[in-house]
Amino acid sequence: MGDRQESTVSEISEQEQRAERARRLLEILELERIEDNLYRGLNEARGNFRLFGGQVLSQALRAAHETVDDRHAHSVHGYFLRAGDASKPVLYEVDRIRDGRSFTTRRVVAIQNGEAIFSMSVSFQLPEEGFEHASSMPNVPMPDELEDDLEVVARLRERHANLSPMAHRARPFETRSVFQPGSHAWQQNRFWNPVWIRFAAELPPDGIALPQCLLAYASDMGLVSTALLPHAQVRPRDEVQMASLDHALWIHRAVPLNDWLLLHKHTSTASSARGLVHAAFFTQAGQLLASVSQEGLLREYRVPELRE
Repeated sequence: MGDRQESTVSEISEQEQRAERARRLLEILELERIEDNLYRGLNEARGNFRLFGGQVLSQALRAAHETVDDRHAHSVHGYFLRAGDASKPVLYEVDRIRDGRSFTTRRVVAIQNGEAIFSMSVSFQLPEEGFEHASSMPNVPMPDELEDDLEVVARLRERHANLSPMAHRARPFETRSVFQPGSHAWQQNRFWNPVWIRFAAELPPDGIALPQCLLAYASDMGLVSTALLPHAQVRPRDEVQMASLDHALWIHRAVPLNDWLLLHKHTSTASSARGLVHAAFFTQAGQLLASVSQEGLLREYRVPELRE
């Protein structure tokens, strides 16, 4: 009885931590307008560490949305240029490249210390009817058949070398992995990593922009590390330097983030200290919502040779 009560308290605590992170993410997506085409964004948490790329990506998309009316983003292409500093806010400068009848183009540069840390191009489109087809969702267990990742990781007796440092921390999204962390299947070399995700707080009525920005945030969760999965038994992630280099996101349909979405990640190749990862977002009904591609740095840490 005591163990069950402790488990319940822990579960409530984890849920509340996630909800708090989610509410904080909603807060920092309310950018401060400095002047026309210039916005300032705060960070999820302050400290001496690198900014999460998904935060910068989502805030840059929000800044672009602030300059566009009645159109949805359908194509986002970004480059991560420098590591962001979590102890300082980020400035987002928007360049209004083109306003066409059907399509609108914006360029956004994220700036810290007078230098660009991220650049992005976004294309927006007026709602329009057209042909419809989509790839099928992979045959994986549904979220109600899987355990919460935080609960699974909390039960592990020791930290595995291939376990992400973020695995023990509450994030703005609930996650349920098809390959359960720490399991035998999870430790094997593989090319794909399907994870169910759900935003951990209620979304305010905000039209198109906010769900798209939150999707952009989620689209960078665990992308680079997916390229290391085929080498899980060769090189633990603790011995590999990983960083996002570029990111492409295509949003095909409206995003219902209060429901479970399948983030299906897979890697196609790695070479020259870089890995390429692709991902797709599906609803539980199997509808394809968005597609992602990202190239990331995969560089082995090398111990300098001792010379006499």
